[in-house]
Amino acid sequence: MTIIITDDDVSRLLSMRECIDAMKTAFMDFSDKVAVNRPRVRYLAKHPDPSRRYFANVHVGAVPSSGIAVVRAGSQIMLPPNEKSTRRMYENPAAFNWGIVILYSIKTAEPLAFMHEFRLSGLRVGATTGMAVDNMTRKDASRLGLFGTGKQARNSLEAILTVRPIKHVKVYGTNRGRLEKFIADVQRPGVQIVAADNPTEVVEGADIISCATSSMHPVFDGSLLKPGQFVITIANSDVTNIRSEVDEAVFKNASAVIVNDWESVTENNQVELTGLIDKGLVQRDRVHELGDILTGRAKPDLSGIVYYKNNSGLAIQFAAAGGILYHKAMSEGQCKSIPTEWFGSDLSEYYKQGLRPSP
Repeated sequence: MTIIITDDDVSRLLSMRECIDAMKTAFMDFSDKVAVNRPRVRYLAKHPDPSRRYFANVHVGAVPSSGIAVVRAGSQIMLPPNEKSTRRMYENPAAFNWGIVILYSIKTAEPLAFMHEFRLSGLRVGATTGMAVDNMTRKDASRLGLFGTGKQARNSLEAILTVRPIKHVKVYGTNRGRLEKFIADVQRPGVQIVAADNPTEVVEGADIISCATSSMHPVFDGSLLKPGQFVITIANSDVTNIRSEVDEAVFKNASAVIVNDWESVTENNQVELTGLIDKGLVQRDRVHELGDILTGRAKPDLSGIVYYKNNSGLAIQFAAAGGILYHKAMSEGQCKSIPTEWFGSDLSEYYKQGLRPSP
C-alpha cells in the first residue's frame, strides 16, 4: 500500500532535532557524491487574471542511505510584486496548499508515500539553517537577531534555539501587528524574545542574524556587520525573479560565503552572487558548499563575517526527512493508504514476452 503523510503527521512524527540530523546526513552524502540532486525547476505561466501568475516549483533527487528518491511538485497561484507591494505573495483561490512530495523506494521504484509539502517545506529550511549554525558558529553564541514573522521565521528560530544556548532574541517585521503576535506566540522560558523598532537594532550585538522573510530587497545595512557575526538568508533569485535579503556589502565583506549547492547558483541564475563574482567583487574561492564543510573538504575562514546563503531548496532534504517520516508512519499504522498498483501500469504480459519497455 502507498500511504498519505499529512502536514499533521509531519508535525507529530518529526522533531526539529531529528530533521536537523537528517539534513546533516543529506548534505554529507551530497558532498560524498552518493546523494543525487538536480537544481530545482521553477516557472511562471499566464493566469486568466492578469494580476496573477501560475507558479510551479519542482525538485528531484535521492538519498540512497535513506532508501528514498523524491519528486516534489509545488503548485501555486502567485501575486507578483507590484507598485503597492515589494513582496511575492502566494494565494490560491481555495485556502489550500496543493504541493505534494512523492517518496519512491530506491529498491523497488514503487511509490511509498504521497506527502503534504507545506509543513515539511518550512521545517527542512529551518533545520538546514540550524545544522549550518551548529557546524559553523561559536558554541556559546547567545544573541540572535531575526528578520521575519512568518512560517520560515518561526522554523528558523526553533532550529537555532535547538542548537545554540540563545538567551536574547530581537525580532523585526514590517507589519507591527504581525510582529507583536509572533513575539507572543514564540515566547519560551529562559529566552528573552523582544520586538526591535528598526533593522539596526536586530544587527547590533547579535552573534547570529537570520533573515527569513518574503522581501524582494535587502532588509538591513550590511555595513553594520562586525567580524564574528554569522548571517543567514533564505531569499534568492531564480528564473522567475531577482531578489536578495542582503546587500552587496554583506557579500563583499564576508570572509566566507556558504551555499547549499553551487550548481543551483548557476542554473537558477542567482545573479546577486554570480554578478559580483563576474565583477571581481567576490572571489569564487571564498564561496563554499555546505556539504563540503561538513565533510572537511572545504575549510573556509570562519573568523570574519560569515554569510550562509541558504540558496536553494534541494530534493535531498525531502528525501532524508521523508525516509524518517515514512518509517515512523508505517510503524504507527494510522495513515490513510491507497493500493500501490493504482499508480502503476501492469506490464506482466510484456515481461512474459521478454520485453522491457522504456519509461
